[in-house]
Amino acid sequence: MLDATTRSGGTATTVPTAATTQLAISAELDLAAEFAVATRTGLTARCTRVLLSPWSRLSLLVVLLAAAASGVLLFHPQRVLSDGWPPQLGGGAAAAVFAVAYGLCTVAFVPRPLLNLAAGALFGSQLGLGTALAGTVLGAGVAFGLGRILGQDALRPLLRGRWLKAADGQLSRHGFRSMMVARLFPGVPFWAANYCAAVSRMGWLPFLLATALGSIPNTAAYAVAGARASAPTSPAFLIAMGFIALPALIGAVVAWRKRHHLRGH
Repeated sequence: MLDATTRSGGTATTVPTAATTQLAISAELDLAAEFAVATRTGLTARCTRVLLSPWSRLSLLVVLLAAAASGVLLFHPQRVLSDGWPPQLGGGAAAAVFAVAYGLCTVAFVPRPLLNLAAGALFGSQLGLGTALAGTVLGAGVAFGLGRILGQDALRPLLRGRWLKAADGQLSRHGFRSMMVARLFPGVPFWAANYCAAVSRMGWLPFLLATALGSIPNTAAYAVAGARASAPTSPAFLIAMGFIALPALIGAVVAWRKRHHLRGH
């Protein structure tokens, strides 16, 4: 009986069938695990690319702004002018809370003149001016950051029209000067200037500095008007109203004269 020796005299090798089968199963399991990990990694990478794509970020920005605008429509922040500030808040704490609320309201498209009047009515001319300026810079910075992070990559390729290219070039090359003009002579809505600057190549520092400095005259006029609203015939109120109307008139004249220059570019 032959078991370990072949007929030719050679030594036969017995095959450990159970061990071989176990090794094959282990290899298949390892391959399956590696494939599952690779699949999960690839799916995660694809989902990450989709979520971080320019259009996904732009969609998130639109959703955030729509939610903010809806919140303003529901809560009616303009009631501060008629109902006053909550009595439990006073002094510096009230001014700080109002400045934060001011900034968030500007991001949600609440008109700044309304907020400036409220600041003057609630805190007086000087503290109202400081509070409104702090809220202005805060709101502008938040809007600029949102537009820069979530909207710039998707919107810059769309700047193909002559007017859009001219405005983008002006903001990108002469950011501080352009933003100073936009803040000094109201004509472009505050929120629109913020997001247009964010889409351009303007830097953070020129944008914030021009916003702070350029907003002082107009904000001061509204704060004084709000503080003296109970005496509409007083010299301070009338002068404040003049400072409100004059920049708007100058801005309209400048925009009318510059229209041909923008068309030429």
